[in-house]
Amino acid sequence: MNQLEFYRAKLAYEIDSWDVVDQQQQGKALQLVDGRSPAAYAAETLPGAINLPHRGITAESTAQLPRDVLLVTFCDGIGCNASTKTALKLAELGFTVKELQGGVDWWKRDGYPTVQGGASCAIDSNADCGCGG
Repeated sequence: MNQLEFYRAKLAYEIDSWDVVDQQQQGKALQLVDGRSPAAYAAETLPGAINLPHRGITAESTAQLPRDVLLVTFCDGIGCNASTKTALKLAELGFTVKELQGGVDWWKRDGYPTVQGGASCAIDSNADCGCGG
């Protein structure tokens, strides 16, 4: 792989908060997916995000997810890999996925608001840490 191919590939699989907000403002369909534990999601998440803890992702638990929109996974940010685990599992199930760079941390550093999460998906994550382990 040459340098140009590397950077094109990287942009094919990652997205930053500015690009997410820009796409939302343009009316492009995407769904934010918080791969952390239900407790972390309830405490703070991104507006419009659903909670899908990575440990419980299966074909059955994702049956309600749209297949015609980009799924953008995220977690706390640097030091947490729940977004990567979530993206991998969703991609294995055939979804179109990008990982949000920097997660909740960089989202807030870029000046975008967070909210308290609502009800999480009915998944037994067996996780008590913020990133779902």
